Amino acid sequence: MLAGGLAVIAVSAGTGGVAGYAAGRDNPIEAPPYAAPAPAPAGVPADLVAAAARALPGVVSVQVRTGSGGASGSGFVFDDRGHIVTNAHVVAAGRGGGAVSIVGADGHRITAEIIGTDAGNDIAVLRVPSAAAPNRLELADPRTLQVGQPVLAVGSPLGLSGTVTAGIVSATDRPVRLGGSTRQTAVQTDASINPGNSGGPLVNARGEVIGVNTAIATLEGGGNIGIGFAVPIERARQVAATLISRG
Repeated sequence: MLAGGLAVIAVSAGTGGVAGYAAGRDNPIEAPPYAAPAPAPAGVPADLVAAAARALPGVVSVQVRTGSGGASGSGFVFDDRGHIVTNAHVVAAGRGGGAVSIVGADGHRITAEIIGTDAGNDIAVLRVPSAAAPNRLELADPRTLQVGQPVLAVGSPLGLSGTVTAGIVSATDRPVRLGGSTRQTAVQTDASINPGNSGGPLVNARGEVIGVNTAIATLEGGGNIGIGFAVPIERARQVAATLISRG
């Protein structure tokens, strides 16, 4: 359980405020053409630079448009059949008839179909034509997850697509309430997660997905305080596979 005074909130960007403006205006921020990063300067861990280079091409911005505004978040390519994993709360408005699309690292927008959602685990699966989908990301072996290992959170915070933030795994099985009424364990990280990061991957130093970013802890409704949570990849993988099989 979280200490008194802390609240866990989902981190999709919706209408209202800076995040809502970036997500809901008529001409949302588009991803610039992707270019592989240059070699790491002195003092920058080369493994994280390589991890970013592997992860960024497979991460997308997820955008939902409705008559009253919309929401945005992030997602990543799950397989070679055009399936995209994101958070259920990111695409909730799309279940009511909103238009859902993804924008890849190359800046191209693709209309997406919602295959299924699991609100209790806060996981959703979208589908785009497989020929148009970016390359999938590798999923980490959950047995390799360790407290203290370096990680990157990748996504589109505040509409800024292709953003990477670094941190460590702070806890591997923190009990929190994510999406549903029951507490489940989550990966806790101090990598900066902000509105719009929801649904994006938390990756290890090899660029493999160890979790799906979904929420942050705040003090009395404040912003990021360095405590973020991700759905563990094994649970996300199982939920996504079930949704795909039903879809």
